[in-house]
Amino acid sequence: MRTSIATVSISGDLREKLEAISAAGFDGVEIFENDFLTFDASPREIGRMVRDAGLEITLFQPFRDFEGMPEPQRSRAFDRAERKFDVMQELGTELMLVCSNVSTVALGGIDRAAADFRDLGERAAKRGIRVGYEALAWGRHINDHRDAWEIVCRADHPNIGLILDSFHTLARKIDVNSIRSIPGDRIFIVQLADAPMINMDLLYLSRHFRNMPGEGDLPVVDFMRAVVATGYNGPLSLEIFNDQFRGGSPKLISMDGHRSLIDLMDRVASAEPSAVGTLSKIPQRSRAKGVEFIEFATGQQEADALAAFLRVLGFRAVARHKSKAVTLFREGGINILLNTEMKGFAHSSFAVHGTSAYAVCLKVDDAASALERARALGAEPFEQAVAPGELTIPAIRGVGGGLLYFIDDKSELRDVWDVDFEPLADDTAPADAGLTRIDHIAQTMQAEELPSWLLFYMSIFDVTKTPLIDIVDPAGLVRSQVVESEDGAFRITMNGAENRRTLAGHFIAERFGSSIQHLAFATDDIFATAEALKANGFAPLRIPLNYYDDVEARFGLDPSFADRLREHDILYDRDELGEYFQLYSPIFAEGFFFEILERRSGYRGYGAPNAPFRIAAQKRHLRPEGMPSA
Repeated sequence: MRTSIATVSISGDLREKLEAISAAGFDGVEIFENDFLTFDASPREIGRMVRDAGLEITLFQPFRDFEGMPEPQRSRAFDRAERKFDVMQELGTELMLVCSNVSTVALGGIDRAAADFRDLGERAAKRGIRVGYEALAWGRHINDHRDAWEIVCRADHPNIGLILDSFHTLARKIDVNSIRSIPGDRIFIVQLADAPMINMDLLYLSRHFRNMPGEGDLPVVDFMRAVVATGYNGPLSLEIFNDQFRGGSPKLISMDGHRSLIDLMDRVASAEPSAVGTLSKIPQRSRAKGVEFIEFATGQQEADALAAFLRVLGFRAVARHKSKAVTLFREGGINILLNTEMKGFAHSSFAVHGTSAYAVCLKVDDAASALERARALGAEPFEQAVAPGELTIPAIRGVGGGLLYFIDDKSELRDVWDVDFEPLADDTAPADAGLTRIDHIAQTMQAEELPSWLLFYMSIFDVTKTPLIDIVDPAGLVRSQVVESEDGAFRITMNGAENRRTLAGHFIAERFGSSIQHLAFATDDIFATAEALKANGFAPLRIPLNYYDDVEARFGLDPSFADRLREHDILYDRDELGEYFQLYSPIFAEGFFFEILERRSGYRGYGAPNAPFRIAAQKRHLRPEGMPSA
């Protein structure tokens, strides 16, 4: 598989774009005409820049308003084409994209368009150039790849072929199986883009909201399965128009793009046996069985405060690392590490971000395989020295530059608690509060980062995503999306902040970057846990009484049951499957907090209707310390 990306997909000038595209591992680049016209260098010099970057020019585009024009526009269109052929020959590329006509003066007719392309093919052949025809979803007469293919067939010229673009086909909900009957050698290039399912004008959606395959809601895998069935073996090229991408880091967007293509074709190969030979085999997506531990980077003074807080929640200090200043706290199946090392990565993280949950360890089916897949998808591996006899746990860099470790039961990694730690006796801890496991992790990031990290998790792990929702903060909206395993053993909520006046934005600003903002612990009996926590001295986040009056009326709750919720400051939600109970800690360390929850009878959500009430209560808690009001 040869990979390519259009220069319009990323920010920067042409030189910066080429450097980023090359560094991400692409084989080729589509030169978007505006990027060429605005760059102060000759076509020959630009062609040399592309080749010096180790790239090929897969396509020069777009050529507009060509077919079906009346005179004198028709003659001008052919003159324009000749000028573009001149430029292409100097650039050193041989494929040009012609998109279907949108001009108000364009004349319809399949045969008329085919005749124009036949004549253009003759001119192109004399120059050693090929022309690909693409149906725009908003084309005046041609807006369906089936009609574009009919025109190519009737033109009947070897230098005229079809260009397929997943957006134009999928946004119009055209049956992708119609692609399967097209001979692969008549498809000159395949362009790929995803997009969210938003009910809006297709031109506006295309120009502003496209994203990488896997980041949106279009069935791009089905599209590519149909393409593979044709026998097509040319480049796969990304053409992404996205306002956030055009303002983001060209390096990061390029890396996301390359990752999305590898992951896409891996998914296609799994579903379409004939696609297996189209790319190098990489390990399957890892099945995450749950969170093995969360590690906090902290200082000694802050560690004492956090340890005291954990003890109130029912955690006990059960072990200490043999060679590092790391203490293991445990309750039920939850393992929390406090790292107070004065050197190494954890200390650097503490110096920059303060006390933070900087590392997550996931239990997977095969840790080595998970690392290999992550590296194949462009993730940055992490390793630091360990003492003799201790285990090296595979790891990669994750959100906010934090760490994501992998552990399994099939290797010596299963013995990490016995090999690397020595038992401790903790006689100071209060009673166990009934916490059983980590239900989910909530990571907060800038809104523009959300698609990137969604792709990161979706490509490495065997997870699905929930629809994107807006969480209402009194100071603005926070975009939220979840990735989760089918059995619920692994859940991560990602919250994208759009301004620093929201609670999420305040957290990012105070932590100098994206990070884990809260941990959600599960219990089998929220009321028993609330009683145990109260006995331990736990003071929950205070929820206004008005909330409980509304919940009682909205869900038709028994007044005595509503009183129990009110007594313990427990939030409540219900759907067609079951019930959800949430109990929150006050804010700890500039915006971090803990959630304790119970799911009943199959509830799969995350209590999103309660988020505005929780956020308002947390802002009231923070306001004495300077949190801006809404």
